[in-house]
Amino acid sequence: MSFKTSINGPVFYPSVICLFALVMIGVIWPNSAQAVFDSVQSWLQIKAGWLYILGVAGFLIFIVFIMVSRYGDIKLGPDHSEPDYSYGTWIAMLFSAGMGIGLMFFGIGEPVMHFLAPPDADPQTLEAAREALKITFFHWGLHAWAIYAVVALSLAYFSYRHKLPLLPRSALYPLIGDRIYGPIGHTVDTLAVIGTVLGVATSLGFGVAQVNSGLHYLIGDSLPISPGVQVGLIAIITCLATISVVTGVDKGIKILSELNMGLAFVLMVFVLLVGPTVDLLQHFVQNTGAYLSDIVNKTFNLYAYQQKNDWLGGWTLFYWGWWISWSPFVGTFIARVSRGRTIRQFLVGVMFVPTGFTFLWMTIFGNSAIDAIMNQGAQYLADAVSSDVSVALFTFFEHLPLSGLLSILGVCLVVTFFVTSSDSGSLVVDNLTSGGDENAPVWQRVFWAVGEGVVASALLLAGGLKALQTASIASAMPFLIVMILMCIGLFKALKDDRLKLMSVRLHNSTVQYTKASVPWQEHLDVLISHPTYSEARAYLDKIAESALTVVEKEFKQRGIEAELQYDNDNDRIRLILDGSEQQTFVYALRVRSYTLPGLSDDNDKNYYRVEVFLEHGGQYYDVMGYTAEQLQADVVTQYEKYRHYLHLSSAEYVSL
Repeated sequence: MSFKTSINGPVFYPSVICLFALVMIGVIWPNSAQAVFDSVQSWLQIKAGWLYILGVAGFLIFIVFIMVSRYGDIKLGPDHSEPDYSYGTWIAMLFSAGMGIGLMFFGIGEPVMHFLAPPDADPQTLEAAREALKITFFHWGLHAWAIYAVVALSLAYFSYRHKLPLLPRSALYPLIGDRIYGPIGHTVDTLAVIGTVLGVATSLGFGVAQVNSGLHYLIGDSLPISPGVQVGLIAIITCLATISVVTGVDKGIKILSELNMGLAFVLMVFVLLVGPTVDLLQHFVQNTGAYLSDIVNKTFNLYAYQQKNDWLGGWTLFYWGWWISWSPFVGTFIARVSRGRTIRQFLVGVMFVPTGFTFLWMTIFGNSAIDAIMNQGAQYLADAVSSDVSVALFTFFEHLPLSGLLSILGVCLVVTFFVTSSDSGSLVVDNLTSGGDENAPVWQRVFWAVGEGVVASALLLAGGLKALQTASIASAMPFLIVMILMCIGLFKALKDDRLKLMSVRLHNSTVQYTKASVPWQEHLDVLISHPTYSEARAYLDKIAESALTVVEKEFKQRGIEAELQYDNDNDRIRLILDGSEQQTFVYALRVRSYTLPGLSDDNDKNYYRVEVFLEHGGQYYDVMGYTAEQLQADVVTQYEKYRHYLHLSSAEYVSL
């Protein structure tokens, strides 16, 4: 594929230009840029903090409603689709891309910082310890994953269910229609690209300090903590990410994600077993209960009567902005690996499984660190967290047996988490800048993987990473508005989809509109038989083709555009009707293979059915044995249900 046809110019070029300009500003005027971005962020926190709080609360309520409602039965794909990945692999990939590296960096640091300086308790007290974990759970719990879920669900639904590009712009289709392919759509995708690259680059730049600290702890002064060493580490991580991103989702990212989860689980279990095991398990149960009991209060708490703007802006609003700025990246990646699941399965997996693991991780590491400071005199750990969060994990390991081995494992885990964040980010940006083309050329994936490393290195050396991080957080505000529109568009589309399902799902296999009948004995013979492929194909080629040809002619005579399509390679025939309505009616027959029941004595291990498929997926009933007239009547029955859906949809629209 040529350079020009492999990219979407209206998104690719503006993204590159804006990123280059921002990086140059950060490199040439790091202090001035920091001051400007700080002032913007401060203004947003003071004047628009209520909108962040209300918006994120709305996202959580919306996602929970969709999950428990009847809309949860709808599949992310055709009705007959199945998941592309096993549940374990899927969880590992979305978790590694979403928050894995954050747990390594803040698993010790955040609970200890809240313990040392809580907003609503005296420092270093039992109340401060309880509050520290509640606050940490709040920042890393359901709200964060609800933000990701809004974007991921919108993209997966419109891409796999309605065959739109896997791009943020597609979520706005119910609101603006085909204008998503114009300037509005280009702008939304460009914002997503910039947010993704800045988020990955700044996280890579700041997080590599943890790798540097870990290696310095293991090797000593021969590997100092310095910007030069960190740039070298970025280069190594970028090379690993480039190799992974070239191999694609099914190989590099999948393998690394599963490795991440395995190593993280081993590390977590070890700390649990060598620490106060029973106390930690009790803490986990109580911390979770305290989080759930206080979730409404914390969700809407703006400290309006206490005016703690500095704390709120430095923690809760910072996290909400950070999760929103990362949502295009994480949401797009989660959507890409989630085809074939029902919305309810998807939301349960995205919301509760990573949240549960995060709570357990934060309890084991956070409560262990707080216990060491409170009861075992490890004041050095509190001092380390206060001075440099990047060394907190390795300082904590000094308090445990096999500290050297744990530090090695910790460094490996940090590196692999960074690699998965970088390569998944590169795949997402590649997808965004190629107009949703999942088979874009390798050079483009490599370009973005290397570009993220170059951006991080340049800003690290210039001291401008902090400014760019602040800018990426401030940029969350416009995407917050986009996410609100996503929720509105998604709800509108789900209502319409549910209406369609109800109008066709209750299909009655008793054939209507025909006087022809088949003796029940012959129909019984069809039901208990196990047709071969040649028999199924013969039915498709002889009876079905001629029957649908007659139907095609009848519709054409009535002024309805009709086309009969043959797909011999996929054993399929499709009748497509495209009248004056906005949507197209499709009635397709496809030969499908199934494994014979275990008690069958047939030599052939498979049997075949000719099943009906509509536009939104397979209907799971077999027409083998239908006469031509019965098959024609079945087409009319499904078309009647389709017309009924159009009537209900139109009537509901007028009533609004």
